[in-house]
Amino acid sequence: MNAEFGLAHLWEQGDVITKGVALMLLGMSLASWMVLVIKALDLRRHARESRSIESFWHAADFADGLSKLGTDPSNPFRALALEGREAAAHHNAQPQLRDSLGASEWLTRAMRNSIDESTARLQAGLAVLASVGSTAPFVGLFGTVWGIYHALLAIGTAGQATIDKVAGPVGEALIMTALGLAVAIPAVLGYNALVRGNKGVLFKLNRFAHDLHAYFVTGARVSAGDAAKVIAMKKEA
Repeated sequence: MNAEFGLAHLWEQGDVITKGVALMLLGMSLASWMVLVIKALDLRRHARESRSIESFWHAADFADGLSKLGTDPSNPFRALALEGREAAAHHNAQPQLRDSLGASEWLTRAMRNSIDESTARLQAGLAVLASVGSTAPFVGLFGTVWGIYHALLAIGTAGQATIDKVAGPVGEALIMTALGLAVAIPAVLGYNALVRGNKGVLFKLNRFAHDLHAYFVTGARVSAGDAAKVIAMKKEA
C-alpha cells in the first residue's frame, strides 16, 4: 500500500469526528472482547460445577453433598441447594406459613427466585454484545461517509478529480466500514455462543431444582424412570 494512504494516514489527516469514530470503535471492540472472555470463563466454570451434581446425590448426607458442590458462593447449583434447604427449614419452623402455603409451593417459589437470580447473572453483559453487534457497522459507515465527504471537498478545492486522486482518499475512508464490521462480527458470534451456553447451564439448573424439590418434599430424588411414569400417567389421564 502507498505510504501516503492507509490507517495511519487516515488518523493523521482525520478531523475530530473521524478520530472520535475510530476511538469509539476501539472502545466497543475492547468492551465486547472483555465481556466475551469473562463470560466464556464463567460458562467453563459452570460446566465444571455441573459435573459435581451426581456426586452431590451420592453423598452421605446433605451437608456432605454441599461440600461436593464446592465453596464458591457464585456457584448457581450450590446457591440453589442452599436456597432450597433454607426454604424448607423456614417453612417447617413457621406454623402459620404451613397452614397458608404448602411446602411444595413454598419451595417452588424460593428456588424459582434463586434460578432467576442466576439467570440474571448469566445474562449480565450480553446487552453490551448485542449493542456492539447492532451499532458498530453503522458507526463505521458514518465514519466512511464523513471521510468521503471531506475527501471530495478537498479534491474539489484542489481541482484534481483524476481517478488516482479520488481512489486513494475514498478507499481510505472505506477503512472505517471495515473496522465497524471487524468489531461487530465477533460480538454477534460471541453473543450467539454465549446465549447457547447459558441455555445449557439453565437446563441443568432447572433439572437440579426439580430433583431438589422432590428431595425436600418427599425425602428422595425423583429418578428418570419415575419421571417417565408420571408423564405416562398424565397422558393416559
